[in-house]
Amino acid sequence: MSEFDCVVLAAGDSKRMKSRVPKVLHRVAGRPLMYYPVRAALELGAKTVVVVNNPQSRDAVQRELGVCFVESVLTAVQQSPLGTGDATRVGLEAVNASRVLVLYADTPLLKVEDLARLTSELDRGAKLAFMSCILGDPSGYGRVLRDERGWVRAVREDRDLENGAERAVSEVNAGCYAVDTQALRGALSEIKPHNAQGEYYLTDGVELIAAQHPDGARALLGDPAGLFGVNDRAELRQAERLLFERIALRHARRGVTVHIGARIDDTVQIDPDAEIESGVCLRGHTQVASSAWIDVGCVVTDSRIAEGAILLPYCVVSGSSIGPEARVGPFAHIRPESEIDREAHVGNFVETKKTRLRRGAKANHLAYLGDGDVGEGANIGAGTIFCNYDGFQKHSTVIGKGAFIGSDTQLVAPVAVGDGAYVATGTTVTHDVPKDALAIGRARQQNKAGYATKLRAKLEAGSKK
Repeated sequence: MSEFDCVVLAAGDSKRMKSRVPKVLHRVAGRPLMYYPVRAALELGAKTVVVVNNPQSRDAVQRELGVCFVESVLTAVQQSPLGTGDATRVGLEAVNASRVLVLYADTPLLKVEDLARLTSELDRGAKLAFMSCILGDPSGYGRVLRDERGWVRAVREDRDLENGAERAVSEVNAGCYAVDTQALRGALSEIKPHNAQGEYYLTDGVELIAAQHPDGARALLGDPAGLFGVNDRAELRQAERLLFERIALRHARRGVTVHIGARIDDTVQIDPDAEIESGVCLRGHTQVASSAWIDVGCVVTDSRIAEGAILLPYCVVSGSSIGPEARVGPFAHIRPESEIDREAHVGNFVETKKTRLRRGAKANHLAYLGDGDVGEGANIGAGTIFCNYDGFQKHSTVIGKGAFIGSDTQLVAPVAVGDGAYVATGTTVTHDVPKDALAIGRARQQNKAGYATKLRAKLEAGSKK
């Protein structure tokens, strides 16, 4: 295959998105819309990719491209909204290859194999090849018009259709092209804004090339689901649904069990033999290792879930790591910079923040552990609180190996509990507890015989006044 460059058209506004965010930066399955066609072109082997945007979105688009791609992706600016033909002309200024792909930035379901089919047509003598599809209701789409031999002679935009016969055509233009660069430059120099929009249409170039080169413009039928373009938020939702299904199938074919209803971002990595239950959301740069099990309703963002780890239902894990054979949940909240080591347990309604539970440590019920380090095999009782914030600064709590922290304990940081120490239930710990010591700090209990009867009578009398 000859060398080729790619121009990605991303200069449209967000009017139909009803958003201040440029349409191409709206996220679908964890990535901006424009990411997917750019990646497809790079995977196919494009030497240079040029993303054409408008002056308002230029800086934001450049920043996002820098985050998304190690490869150098160029940008060009269409100064005035003069249509897709003018935007393509702007992009071509950075193109040196003899062939060029022209793609739209709002087509996240575009497949590399479809682009390969287009470039193959150029190898077989075409000057231009583009994807088309058959729709039951083609309203709103540009129609592919063919002559009596079946050769493409034009693409006519919906609002410019000239008669009922053209309007009845069900083959529509999907908006991705492989073109001989010289032929495209020539066609773009001739197109005129003679249409309802008063714009320079890229699709007018199809008619010009077809007129100059018999059978030189070819339309290849493809799957509408893979050629879907996003124009508004309803279509964004539809595209994301299809993309989530595609991502789930990709993981399933690699040996992951993905139950119906899981939502997995394109950025997520999952090893074979992991199991992802229904209603799970895996976001960002999450990594899930082999044999991990993520149960119903968990939301995991930018986190590492190690081999054999279990997340029980409805846990939230963000920016943290869950170690091998660890068990978390249900209803646990693992906040950023937490480390749950091998075989550690975090139970229901336990919250951690910037805390490490070392191997085999347990906090099974109703606790807040912030800015802490919990030693191997230590036990944190129900209702325990690491009091880590004084209103101005965060302070650390350190629990030694094998220590036992009784229920309803408050540890006022900075404080340390030594290895093997025991903190009695209900204690407020304000000083370090030495190794193997017992700390107890509760008020002395007094029992007053018969007083409950007198108290009850006094309260009842008061309630009747």
